[in-house]
Amino acid sequence: MKKQLRIGLIGYGFMGRTHSNAYSQVGHFFDSNHEVVRQSVCGRDEAKVKAFAEKWGYKSYETDWKKLVAREDIDAIDICTPNDSHAEIALECIKHGKMILCEKPLALDGKQGEEMVKAVEASGLPNLVWYNYRFLPAVSHAKNIVAAGELGRVFHYRANFLQDWTISEELPQGGAGLWRLDAAAAGSGVTGDLLAHCIDTARWINGDIVSVSAMTETFIKERVHTATGEKQAVTIDDACAFLARFENGSLAIFESTRYARGHKALYTFEINGEHKSLFWDLHDLNRLSYFDHGVPGDRRGWSNIHCSDGDHPYAGNWWVPGLCLGYEHSFIHEMAEFLKSLDDPKAEKRYPDFRHALGTQYVCDAVLESAKTGQWVNVKKA
Repeated sequence: MKKQLRIGLIGYGFMGRTHSNAYSQVGHFFDSNHEVVRQSVCGRDEAKVKAFAEKWGYKSYETDWKKLVAREDIDAIDICTPNDSHAEIALECIKHGKMILCEKPLALDGKQGEEMVKAVEASGLPNLVWYNYRFLPAVSHAKNIVAAGELGRVFHYRANFLQDWTISEELPQGGAGLWRLDAAAAGSGVTGDLLAHCIDTARWINGDIVSVSAMTETFIKERVHTATGEKQAVTIDDACAFLARFENGSLAIFESTRYARGHKALYTFEINGEHKSLFWDLHDLNRLSYFDHGVPGDRRGWSNIHCSDGDHPYAGNWWVPGLCLGYEHSFIHEMAEFLKSLDDPKAEKRYPDFRHALGTQYVCDAVLESAKTGQWVNVKKA
């Protein structure tokens, strides 16, 4: 008989849906000694959280997250709340001996993240942070190619994450839908929201980032706050671009903005090595572009690997070759890796935990510091 992993979900918005979908699907496509049970969901609006529980198959609901965390019939807490509450909830989870699955970024800043890492590592409780893009087959395949040394010496890494949804001056800040524009709730703007994904993937594939030089801009300086109905200063970064050096000597360029008209979620990365180059685009997420300088000159050029075959990471658990996966599958794959770790705690841990996420937080902190000072900043090592 399988051991139950009873989930308590805090937050039922966009991320709550993606995680709930992963919980409902992972057991259908990945074998594990654990069965994921959607035990309870928590939200402040009783009518809405009740409807969510019914729709997504949760056995119960709560309106007080502290009551949820204290319940003895829950094994793991999934934190899908705004960034300013991650630390408080996580530390309470640790007091009650609950495993933690936390949305990214880990915390508001590195100092807060350090407290979380220290507490969770002292407790020995399994913990995960939902940096999901690395679990798409093409991105995992890129990681495997680089790890095998096929690129040779890596010279360049470049990534961007572009959106356009905050351009209107009429858009307010704060509240359930727009907390990402409120620094008190989000900690930062595109740096912690979008670039954190780029940084996580880059560190996973290419190693640690050791120093950065950044610039940021807030294009609309004041917005009405939903809590007060009055205009107040906007203190998050609307756009950020930074240079970086990796520990392996390679150079990087990262860019993110919410002011790139025409882009809803353009996330790309390219890696240039001594022998080969790789390129990936979220808009064509099953495809990894691949350049091999070693082929004869008259046949040399960019080729495309459609990462849907059984030989590609995770793809063999799904459909027949050629049929595509989507964004939602990345969360299912991350959950499958978490379950593998529960099945065999001595096995290699193939998902980002609190400590890895702290390393990404340190890069974000250094980026924001550099943008303020106009100087190169060394990145603290997690």
